[in-house]
Amino acid sequence: MDTMWNALRKAELFSDLPDEVIRQEVMPCCQLQEFRKGAFLIEQQQTVNRFGIVLSGKIHILHIFREGNYSLMSALTVGALLGADLIFTRSRIAPYYALAAAPVRVLYFPAELLTGPGQLEGVWQQAVGMRLLTWVSNENMKKEYRLAILSQKGLRERIWTYLTMQSRRLQKSAFAIPFTREELAAFLCVNRSALSHELSRMEQEGLLTYHKNCFSLTGMRPPEAGDRGQNGP
Repeated sequence: MDTMWNALRKAELFSDLPDEVIRQEVMPCCQLQEFRKGAFLIEQQQTVNRFGIVLSGKIHILHIFREGNYSLMSALTVGALLGADLIFTRSRIAPYYALAAAPVRVLYFPAELLTGPGQLEGVWQQAVGMRLLTWVSNENMKKEYRLAILSQKGLRERIWTYLTMQSRRLQKSAFAIPFTREELAAFLCVNRSALSHELSRMEQEGLLTYHKNCFSLTGMRPPEAGDRGQNGP
Protein backbone atom coordinates (compact mmCIF):
# COMPACT_ATOMS: atom_id res chain seq x y z
CA MET A 1 0.00 0.00 0.00
CA ASP A 2 2.84 2.38 0.83
CA THR A 3 4.42 1.56 -2.56
CA MET A 4 1.23 2.52 -4.36
CA TRP A 5 0.79 5.70 -2.35
CA ASN A 6 4.37 6.86 -2.92
CA ALA A 7 4.10 6.15 -6.65
CA LEU A 8 0.83 8.03 -6.98
CA ARG A 9 2.06 10.98 -4.96
CA LYS A 10 5.16 11.29 -7.17
CA ALA A 11 3.35 10.73 -10.47
CA GLU A 12 3.30 13.83 -12.66
CA LEU A 13 -0.15 12.85 -13.93
CA PHE A 14 -1.72 13.22 -10.48
CA SER A 15 0.46 16.01 -9.13
CA ASP A 16 -2.43 18.53 -9.07
CA LEU A 17 -4.71 16.31 -6.97
CA PRO A 18 -5.12 16.71 -3.19
CA ASP A 19 -4.05 13.77 -1.04
CA GLU A 20 -7.62 12.89 -0.10
CA VAL A 21 -8.66 12.68 -3.77
CA ILE A 22 -5.77 10.33 -4.50
CA ARG A 23 -6.64 8.16 -1.48
CA GLN A 24 -10.39 8.07 -2.00
CA GLU A 25 -10.81 8.18 -5.79
CA VAL A 26 -7.55 7.05 -7.43
CA MET A 27 -6.09 4.38 -5.15
CA PRO A 28 -9.21 2.17 -5.13
CA CYS A 29 -8.97 1.95 -8.94
CA CYS A 30 -5.34 0.91 -9.27
CA GLN A 31 -3.81 -2.55 -9.52
CA LEU A 32 -0.14 -3.51 -9.17
CA GLN A 33 1.21 -6.09 -11.64
CA GLU A 34 4.66 -7.63 -12.11
CA PHE A 35 6.13 -8.98 -15.35
CA ARG A 36 9.20 -11.08 -16.01
CA LYS A 37 11.85 -10.01 -18.51
CA GLY A 38 10.74 -10.84 -22.04
CA ALA A 39 7.01 -10.64 -21.30
CA PHE A 40 4.74 -8.62 -23.56
CA LEU A 41 2.70 -6.03 -21.69
CA ILE A 42 1.00 -4.89 -24.89
CA GLU A 43 0.87 -6.72 -28.21
CA GLN A 44 0.30 -5.20 -31.62
CA GLN A 45 -3.42 -5.08 -32.56
CA GLN A 46 -4.42 -5.58 -28.92
CA THR A 47 -7.30 -3.46 -27.65
CA VAL A 48 -6.02 -1.44 -24.69
CA ASN A 49 -8.50 -0.45 -22.00
CA ARG A 50 -6.10 0.59 -19.26
CA PHE A 51 -3.00 2.67 -18.71
CA GLY A 52 -0.14 2.33 -16.25
CA ILE A 53 2.73 4.00 -14.43
CA VAL A 54 6.06 2.16 -14.48
CA LEU A 55 7.28 1.58 -10.92
CA SER A 56 10.47 -0.34 -11.71
CA GLY A 57 12.34 -1.89 -14.63
CA LYS A 58 12.41 -0.92 -18.29
CA ILE A 59 9.88 -1.40 -21.11
CA HIS A 60 10.71 -1.29 -24.80
CA ILE A 61 8.12 0.12 -27.21
CA LEU A 62 8.76 -1.78 -30.44
CA HIS A 63 7.70 -2.37 -33.99
CA ILE A 64 8.49 -6.01 -34.83
CA PHE A 65 8.65 -6.98 -38.49
CA ARG A 66 7.90 -10.29 -40.18
CA GLU A 67 11.58 -11.11 -40.71
CA GLY A 68 12.19 -10.82 -36.96
CA ASN A 69 13.84 -7.40 -37.15
CA TYR A 70 12.57 -4.69 -34.88
CA SER A 71 12.68 -0.94 -34.42
CA LEU A 72 12.92 0.52 -30.93
CA MET A 73 10.56 3.48 -30.68
CA SER A 74 11.28 4.36 -27.05
CA ALA A 75 12.34 2.93 -23.69
CA LEU A 76 10.09 3.50 -20.68
CA THR A 77 11.64 3.67 -17.23
CA VAL A 78 10.46 4.55 -13.71
CA GLY A 79 7.64 7.10 -13.73
CA ALA A 80 6.78 6.68 -17.43
CA LEU A 81 3.22 6.20 -18.66
CA LEU A 82 2.27 3.03 -20.53
CA GLY A 83 -0.78 2.90 -22.81
CA ALA A 84 -1.95 6.42 -22.03
CA ASP A 85 -1.48 7.35 -25.70
CA LEU A 86 -4.11 4.77 -26.70
CA ILE A 87 -7.04 5.18 -24.34
CA PHE A 88 -8.42 8.29 -26.04
CA THR A 89 -8.14 6.90 -29.58
CA ARG A 90 -11.28 5.73 -31.36
CA SER A 91 -10.27 2.05 -31.59
CA ARG A 92 -7.80 1.77 -28.68
CA ILE A 93 -5.90 -0.74 -30.84
CA ALA A 94 -2.15 -0.75 -30.22
CA PRO A 95 0.11 -0.21 -33.26
CA TYR A 96 3.17 -1.42 -31.32
CA TYR A 97 4.47 -3.98 -28.84
CA ALA A 98 5.45 -3.17 -25.24
CA LEU A 99 8.11 -5.64 -24.07
CA ALA A 100 9.63 -5.96 -20.59
CA ALA A 101 13.36 -5.38 -21.15
CA ALA A 102 13.91 -6.22 -17.47
CA PRO A 103 11.64 -7.41 -14.65
CA VAL A 104 8.93 -4.74 -14.48
CA ARG A 105 6.31 -3.54 -12.01
CA VAL A 106 3.44 -1.42 -13.33
CA LEU A 107 0.60 0.29 -11.48
CA TYR A 108 -2.46 0.02 -13.73
CA PHE A 109 -5.64 2.09 -13.92
CA PRO A 110 -8.83 1.56 -15.97
CA ALA A 111 -9.18 3.93 -18.90
CA GLU A 112 -12.51 5.06 -17.44
CA LEU A 113 -10.67 6.85 -14.65
CA LEU A 114 -9.87 9.52 -17.23
CA THR A 115 -12.40 8.91 -20.00
CA GLY A 116 -15.63 8.16 -18.18
CA PRO A 117 -17.95 10.19 -15.96
CA GLY A 118 -18.19 9.53 -12.24
CA GLN A 119 -14.69 8.16 -11.68
CA LEU A 120 -13.10 11.48 -10.76
CA GLU A 121 -14.92 14.66 -9.86
CA GLY A 122 -15.10 16.91 -12.92
CA VAL A 123 -12.57 19.50 -11.78
CA TRP A 124 -10.02 16.83 -10.86
CA GLN A 125 -10.58 14.86 -14.04
CA GLN A 126 -9.96 18.06 -15.98
CA ALA A 127 -6.74 18.70 -14.04
CA VAL A 128 -5.46 15.19 -14.81
CA GLY A 129 -6.60 15.59 -18.42
CA MET A 130 -4.48 18.72 -18.81
CA ARG A 131 -1.44 16.86 -17.46
CA LEU A 132 -2.13 14.04 -19.90
CA LEU A 133 -2.45 16.50 -22.78
CA THR A 134 0.97 17.93 -21.92
CA TRP A 135 2.41 14.41 -21.84
CA VAL A 136 0.88 13.52 -25.22
CA SER A 137 2.25 16.74 -26.73
CA ASN A 138 5.73 15.94 -25.43
CA GLU A 139 5.51 12.40 -26.82
CA ASN A 140 4.53 13.80 -30.22
CA MET A 141 7.57 16.09 -30.16
CA LYS A 142 9.81 13.10 -29.40
CA LYS A 143 8.39 11.33 -32.45
CA GLU A 144 9.08 14.41 -34.58
CA TYR A 145 12.71 14.41 -33.40
CA ARG A 146 13.04 10.72 -34.20
CA LEU A 147 11.65 11.29 -37.69
CA ALA A 148 14.27 14.01 -38.17
CA ILE A 149 16.97 11.55 -37.10
CA LEU A 150 15.75 8.74 -39.36
CA SER A 151 15.46 11.12 -42.32
CA GLN A 152 19.27 11.36 -42.30
CA LYS A 153 20.55 9.01 -45.00
CA GLY A 154 23.99 8.23 -43.63
CA LEU A 155 24.86 6.31 -40.47
CA ARG A 156 27.15 9.05 -39.19
CA GLU A 157 24.49 11.69 -39.81
CA ARG A 158 21.94 9.71 -37.78
CA ILE A 159 24.38 9.26 -34.90
CA TRP A 160 25.45 12.91 -34.90
CA THR A 161 21.88 14.22 -35.19
CA TYR A 162 20.74 12.12 -32.24
CA LEU A 163 23.72 13.01 -30.04
CA THR A 164 23.53 16.73 -30.77
CA MET A 165 19.81 16.69 -29.96
CA GLN A 166 20.61 15.10 -26.62
CA SER A 167 23.38 17.62 -25.97
CA ARG A 168 21.12 20.60 -26.68
CA ARG A 169 18.22 19.17 -24.70
CA LEU A 170 20.42 18.65 -21.64
CA GLN A 171 22.49 21.80 -22.33
CA LYS A 172 25.68 19.79 -21.84
CA SER A 173 28.41 18.62 -24.18
CA ALA A 174 29.04 15.61 -21.90
CA PHE A 175 25.99 13.50 -21.04
CA ALA A 176 24.53 10.01 -20.67
CA ILE A 177 21.91 8.61 -23.05
CA PRO A 178 19.08 6.29 -21.93
CA PHE A 179 20.11 3.48 -24.31
CA THR A 180 22.59 0.61 -24.33
CA ARG A 181 24.56 0.15 -27.56
CA GLU A 182 22.09 -2.48 -28.79
CA GLU A 183 19.13 -0.24 -27.92
CA LEU A 184 20.71 2.75 -29.66
CA ALA A 185 21.22 0.68 -32.81
CA ALA A 186 17.57 -0.38 -32.74
CA PHE A 187 16.45 3.21 -32.11
CA LEU A 188 18.49 4.50 -35.06
CA CYS A 189 17.45 1.50 -37.23
CA VAL A 190 21.07 0.55 -37.96
CA ASN A 191 23.30 -2.48 -37.52
CA ARG A 192 24.92 -2.68 -34.08
CA SER A 193 28.36 -3.63 -35.42
CA ALA A 194 28.25 -0.81 -37.94
CA LEU A 195 27.21 1.60 -35.17
CA SER A 196 30.13 0.57 -32.95
CA HIS A 197 32.56 0.84 -35.86
CA GLU A 198 31.33 4.32 -36.81
CA LEU A 199 31.50 5.54 -33.21
CA SER A 200 35.12 4.37 -33.06
CA ARG A 201 35.89 6.26 -36.27
CA MET A 202 34.22 9.40 -34.96
CA GLU A 203 36.26 9.17 -31.77
CA GLN A 204 39.49 8.72 -33.75
CA GLU A 205 38.60 11.83 -35.77
CA GLY A 206 38.12 13.87 -32.61
CA LEU A 207 34.37 14.40 -32.93
CA LEU A 208 33.49 12.72 -29.67
CA THR A 209 34.60 10.46 -26.84
CA TYR A 210 32.43 7.80 -25.25
CA HIS A 211 32.28 4.98 -22.72
CA LYS A 212 29.25 2.72 -22.69
CA ASN A 213 26.26 5.14 -22.72
CA CYS A 214 28.25 8.26 -21.74
CA PHE A 215 29.28 10.65 -24.52
CA SER A 216 31.24 13.86 -24.79
CA LEU A 217 30.95 15.84 -28.00
CA THR A 218 34.27 17.47 -28.71
CA GLY A 219 33.44 18.41 -32.28
CA MET A 220 30.79 21.03 -31.56
CA ARG A 221 30.41 24.22 -29.55
CA PRO A 222 28.95 23.90 -26.04
CA PRO A 223 25.15 24.12 -26.25
CA GLU A 224 23.51 27.30 -25.08
CA ALA A 225 20.30 27.65 -23.11
CA GLY A 226 17.35 27.90 -25.45
CA ASP A 227 19.04 25.95 -28.27
CA ARG A 228 16.34 23.28 -27.99
CA GLY A 229 13.30 22.58 -25.88
CA GLN A 230 13.12 20.03 -23.08
CA ASN A 231 11.45 17.24 -24.99
CA GLY A 232 14.13 15.71 -27.14
CA PRO A 233 14.18 12.01 -28.05
